[in-house]
Order: sequence, then structure tokens, then C-alpha cells
Amino acid sequence: MSLALLPPRRQAPPTPPGPSRRFPRALPWLLAAGVLAQAAVRLWFSWARTAPAANPDETGYLLAARLLAGGPGGDLSGNTFYQGGYPLLLTPAFWFSHDPATVYTTVMAINAVLGAALFPLGYAAARRFGLARRHALPLAFAAALLPATTFFGAFALADAVLPTLVLAWLLALDRFVRNGRAGDAALASLAASCAAAVHTRGTVLLAVHAAALLVMALTGRRRIRAALAGAAVALAGYAAGAALNAHVRAELYPRGTRDLGEILASRLTTVPGQEWALSGAAGQLWYLIVSTWGLAGAGLVAVAAVLARRRTPAADRIMAGVLLAATCGIAYASSAALPDEHRVGNFAYGRYLACVALVYALAGAAALARLAAGPAIRLAAAGALLLEGAALWVTAYAGERLRTHVFIGFDFPEVTFLTADRSGLHLHEATVAALALLGGLLVLSRLDRTALASVALAGVNLAALTFAMGPHARRVPAEPPLPGPATGRVVTDASLNWAVRVALLYPVWWTRISAFDVRAGRPPAPGVCTVVVPLPDGTPPEASWPAHPAGWRPHAGRFWSIGWVGWHDPSCSGAGQ
Repeated sequence: MSLALLPPRRQAPPTPPGPSRRFPRALPWLLAAGVLAQAAVRLWFSWARTAPAANPDETGYLLAARLLAGGPGGDLSGNTFYQGGYPLLLTPAFWFSHDPATVYTTVMAINAVLGAALFPLGYAAARRFGLARRHALPLAFAAALLPATTFFGAFALADAVLPTLVLAWLLALDRFVRNGRAGDAALASLAASCAAAVHTRGTVLLAVHAAALLVMALTGRRRIRAALAGAAVALAGYAAGAALNAHVRAELYPRGTRDLGEILASRLTTVPGQEWALSGAAGQLWYLIVSTWGLAGAGLVAVAAVLARRRTPAADRIMAGVLLAATCGIAYASSAALPDEHRVGNFAYGRYLACVALVYALAGAAALARLAAGPAIRLAAAGALLLEGAALWVTAYAGERLRTHVFIGFDFPEVTFLTADRSGLHLHEATVAALALLGGLLVLSRLDRTALASVALAGVNLAALTFAMGPHARRVPAEPPLPGPATGRVVTDASLNWAVRVALLYPVWWTRISAFDVRAGRPPAPGVCTVVVPLPDGTPPEASWPAHPAGWRPHAGRFWSIGWVGWHDPSCSGAGQ
């Protein structure tokens, strides 16, 4: 993971010996202070939120974490499978409190710490890319605040930890590729297997990692043992993750998960399917570049150049191939398995490649800073051509669907900032805005003002996060979704909309929600204190369950535009769980 072959810029004047000696001593303190600042920024942007908003994803992860902490599970059958690796990290949040709002805030704090680790990891990556300490430190701090690595950390999503795991994996694998030590191979394998336990994107990383180990084993006898040690750790880690996920699947998906295999097979074996997958991958690359204000475009070109040049050392070529293979593999596989939900995000989506956004942004920024003026301009121009080419591909394939399909602002935090519009995708306007920011960063880097460019990058990132997350002046407490005390069993009618059923799984913390058929006319089983039924439009809450037991009281609620009623037994003041 090196850009050492890029011709360097003109040499800066030598640093006075005094500051040069003091900087290494202060470095641990600067890194520690930066981690605290990064965690504080992340916690600030998530502070106002006290409950899941991105469902069913957040509920899937939170429910798995509660299950692994020894609490009640739930039934997510028919939904996408949310793996257990990330929930395992969240289990401490359930050890100290049962209150859903308190637990959620603790989860946000865990996310903030995991995300803050990107700063020291980013610093190490910037140093590998050839930047001096005084340039790598501010750049790593600014780049770690990219919305691609920060926005999703304000939600209980696996994307909060994947960027950290991916960068840790790349750094450890890079050390192994260069020195051949078994310890580095084992560390890289551990990171890759953890990523595979967190999300299916990690499975792509693990496959690329296995290929890298094989290549290293073929480079010399002394590295065979190290590669075998890494393979053993990867296999053991994958087996542990598979066992964890099997447990979560059995408990939370008793009737099976959403099967994407048939969709994937049809995409891989048909011409229209390939067109969909390749166009979706191009859309993800477009978003990757736009979401890093153009820096990832320069980074992609720089990494591809390292792979293509004949004079590239073997270690550099292997790492460039690893990074590009992981990127293209994630983009293609995730697009091929994505069902057509008639959303604009089917054609241009940034969340899947957000895990590699930081490394490409650092690669691009380091290349622009180290190159002489002419090559730097050519590199930026090549990144701009890549961005515009991806934009044209997406536009040609999607056509009118970019305007007629459903636009969800949550899918486009950076794009809505660039175009100042939360209501639709303006693809070419966002492209132009990202290129303008890239030009500004390039100009600053030409002035030998890397610190100033880093400040500008941090400012843009914080402005984008503020726009995407909205005002955070007031923390709104989460209201209990159901009437009565948190006791007794809760059941939902089989005809209740799935979105309401999923939304109730997390705040109902004291019991596992079961199914109940109100049409059968039977009374609830003993111990049931609350029955949730649908509320058709125009129906009074009192008429939503004609066969309700005497004395039960209705409590109407709404989720999005969906009406529902929670019928509660007032005598349940201390019923058993």
C-alpha cells in the first residue's frame, strides 16, 4: 500500500533539529488527543437521536446484540440477515441498562470510539503513502471525518465498524507483504475474518485476503509458513464467525431469511443481469469519488498506475491489486445481489464502498501533495475523467428512472450537501461540485500548505455532516410505544404491517413479541398484556378489534403513514414476563 514510485515534489527546506526531535515525543499525545476529538465529534452528531431510524437494519443489529447479551430476541423471518459480528461489539450496551434510549446512546458511544480509531490508522496509512509526519497527521484527522466514514456511525449499522476493520486489514496485510512475518499475516487474517463476520462485504475481503496469502506463499519458501499461519487464523476466525451467525440466524430468523441467491444467479447468468450489475458497480464508483470530494478519483488512478507500471516492486503491485480487487468485488457483488426496489439508490449508491473511501481519499491526497505540479494536475484530470465516465454510464443506463424512482435522502448524504437539495438526485450537478472541491484542494496542496488543505477538508466534511444530520440543539426523549408498564407478554396480529412489527421489536425490551390472530375470535393467552392490531384508515381505534376482552383499552399510534392500535389490559401492573 505504497505510492513510493510516484515522483516526489520539490524538496522542502530541512526542518530545524529542535522541532524535529520534539515531534516524535509529542506524537503519542497528539494521536490520543485526536482520537478523543474524533470520538467527541461523532458523539455530537449522534447525540440527538435516541431510537433507531434506519429500519429494519438498525433493529436487526440491536436485536441480535440484545440476544447475545442474554436478553429476549424476536422474529425477523423474511428479512435480510443481519450478521452477528457487529452486534457482538454492542453487547456491553445492554449490560448496564434496559432502557432502550439509554442503550441506544451507549451504542452511539461505542460507534464513536470505533470510528475514532480511523484517525491513528489513517495516520499510519498516510505515512505508508510517503507523507511526512507533519503532513500525515492533519490530513489523517481531516480525512477521518469524511461523511462516508462518519455519517453511518450515527446509526446502529455495521458500516460504523467496517471502515476501521478494512483499514486495519490493509495495514496489517501490507506489513506482511513487505516483511513476511507470521504475526502480521495472523493479524491481517484476524481483521479479514472479523469483517466477514460483520457483513457479506467482509466475505469479499476474506476471499481477496486468501488469494493474497496464496500469492505470498508462492513467492518463496520462507514465506510459506507465515502464509500458512495466516491461513489458519483466517480459517479459525471464519469458523467462529460462522458459528456466531448460525446462532443468531436460528434465534431471530426461525422461518428463514430473505433469499438473495436467486437474484444473484439471474444477474450473473443473463445479459440484462450483467448490465444491471455493471452499471450499479459504476454508480458505486461514482458515489465513492463524489463522497470524497474527488480525492478518491485521484486515489483510484494512482493505485491503478502502481499496479500497471512495469517498474513497480512486487509488494506494491500485490497491495494495489488487493485494494482494487476488494473494491471492484464489493461493488460488483453487492450490485448483482441488489433487488430492484424502484429506488434511485439502485443505480448510484455509496454505502457499500464507504468502507474503502478513507484509504482512497488518503491515497489521492498523498499523491497530489507529493507530485510536481504537472503530474498532479494530470492525476486530478484523470480522476475527473473517471468520475465523469461513471456519471455518463449511470445516466445512460438508468435514464428517466433517476427521476421517477423513489429518492431517499438517507442514501445520499454527501450528494444532497453538494447540491443543497434533499428531494432528488442531481447527478451531474454533484459531479461538478465535487470536481470544484477537488480543484480547490489541489490548489492548496500546490502552495506547500498541506495543513491548510487539511483544514479546508475538515471544514467541508463538518459542513456536510451538519447538513446531512440536521440541527442537534435539542435531545428529544423517546416515548414508550405501547401503553401501560413494561410488563407482560406482547403479541401482534398476523395482518399487522411488517414495518410496525419491526419497529416495535427494539423498544419492547422486556419480552419477545409473538404472533396472534385476532380473526380467530379467541382471547389472548394467559400472561398477554398487550395486543397490537392494524388500524385501517377511517376506522376508530375502539373498532379496530371488535372481539377484544372486556376492560381492555386501545392506544392508537402511527408509524410513517401506517396506523395501528395497542390494546392493553389495565390489570397487568405486575404480570410476569
